[in-house]
Amino acid sequence: MIRAMMIEDYEGVYKLWKQIKGFGIRSIDDSREGLERFLRRNPTTSIVAEEEGEIVGSILCGHDGRRGCFYHVCVAEEHRMKGIGTQMAKMAMDALRAEKINQVCLIAFTDNQVGNQFWEQSGWKRREDLNYYDLSLNEENETTFNR
Repeated sequence: MIRAMMIEDYEGVYKLWKQIKGFGIRSIDDSREGLERFLRRNPTTSIVAEEEGEIVGSILCGHDGRRGCFYHVCVAEEHRMKGIGTQMAKMAMDALRAEKINQVCLIAFTDNQVGNQFWEQSGWKRREDLNYYDLSLNEENETTFNR
């Protein structure tokens, strides 16, 4: 079942994130409180895939009133190649359209070969005309990567 994410999904979503190799988890932003803050701001656009009571896929999706953005898109390895990622992305994009958002972007690590291949095969275009910059406003918000 593909549906909107709720804060009650946090434990299952976090468990999924911990399973994904190379996945970056931020200490503050990806905490329960961080996810709750994100979902309050974006109550209809984040998505989970659930199978037999277990979260097997997730997309954090939000917007600023102008452009939507996908974060933390993942599907458990044993559930890949079943259309789950495609269904989740479609539902998130439909939710953005319902809020009159006309453009969506995503961030994928360059060494995420599986993810980058998925997005390119799904019709997304890799941009080479801009640079992406990051500045941490809170040094305690550390990112750790799953090995």
